[in-house]
Amino acid sequence: MAKSEVAVAGVGLSKHVSKRRDVNIAELVWEAVSACYENAGLKPKDIDAFITGNMPAFEGVNLPEEWGAGHWGAYGKPLLRITTGGTTGGSVAHGGYYAVASGLYDTVLAIAFEKQSDGNSTAGLNTVAIADAAAQFALGVDPAFLAAFGGGAVGVAVYQASSYMKSSGCTTQHLDKVAALCRNNAALNPYSHLKQPGLTPEEVAKTVLLQHPIRFGHVCPATDGACAMLFTTGEKARRLVDKPAYVLSVASCSDEAAMVGIAGSGTTNVDPCTQESCKIAAARAYELAGIKDPRKEIDLAEPYAPFAHQMLMFYERLLLCDEGEAPAILDSGSMNLDGELPVCPSGGVISTNAIGASAMERVAECAQQIMGRCGERQVKKEVHKAVAHGWGGAVNLNVVAVLSDTPRR
Repeated sequence: MAKSEVAVAGVGLSKHVSKRRDVNIAELVWEAVSACYENAGLKPKDIDAFITGNMPAFEGVNLPEEWGAGHWGAYGKPLLRITTGGTTGGSVAHGGYYAVASGLYDTVLAIAFEKQSDGNSTAGLNTVAIADAAAQFALGVDPAFLAAFGGGAVGVAVYQASSYMKSSGCTTQHLDKVAALCRNNAALNPYSHLKQPGLTPEEVAKTVLLQHPIRFGHVCPATDGACAMLFTTGEKARRLVDKPAYVLSVASCSDEAAMVGIAGSGTTNVDPCTQESCKIAAARAYELAGIKDPRKEIDLAEPYAPFAHQMLMFYERLLLCDEGEAPAILDSGSMNLDGELPVCPSGGVISTNAIGASAMERVAECAQQIMGRCGERQVKKEVHKAVAHGWGGAVNLNVVAVLSDTPRR
């Protein structure tokens, strides 16, 4: 771990909706990039390097950074593209952090995006699973069993939710509460996709059942959107903004891939709700950040939760409580904007899911909450330390970042 102070000095977001037919990819991303430049008081000439990321198979546009570099101010400058599935945005944020922490660059613009309306994300997801499916077919696995691969992310989530609910005591009513909480938070976020002010758990419970236990109201949308973050040295950040958000640590861990998502799939019989790699990444991130008791020291959490059960599951896997305790903590009101440890004040991935950007937007929300720039959704308590999380890869990769209002001493 490098000892250099790294801070976030600016964040920019585009408008997030299901279909941005008014702009192409380069123009969509420019909305976030230009907002970030303005937010930090910088111009393209001030940026030393760029880190970008999305899932090209979802749009059907390969090497989109070659198209967009000229629009974003990256022409003629070092640029690295990162793609790691649902964790892409988190990995891009980690890349921005490491580029500065290493001393290689002073000021880096990290950009993550997805324009899903230009392609087919389900088809893109199936390209991730096809190698695993082909290998199992060659080994004589029943084709009817392999049909589960075609379920995409929802297929994985159903098995995961069932397993989590069985082990934790979480009920469908808790899933309804999570969805209502997040959608009401999203209504206060001008950049969120699904804004449903006043939504109640009872209304969520009346939405269409997709496959038990997941209803339509428990599922994220498909979103077009982009996010940009400015990573720089602590010294420069203090010159640019009154209150930077310091990145204390980042960590990632990949577990056994289990694309079908059911308990017992994968060569090591992975239970999809265990997410051991999240616990390992979280423990490492806290250690690097100097956090000894995350339950007491973390003020805010932004877990990556495109499905309602995942907000509770990852709250536990981020070591913020014992396993099985998250549903009761939700019931207590602790996760609300005015609670003891607010969760997903942005509205979360369940409300806005521009896949390539989603994990970065968790980091961005933590930074903005620390900087006090969240307007109506600003949590009531003062945020000193926050944890951001991303989940993806072959449904096996977890990335974690810890941010603070002060650098680590």
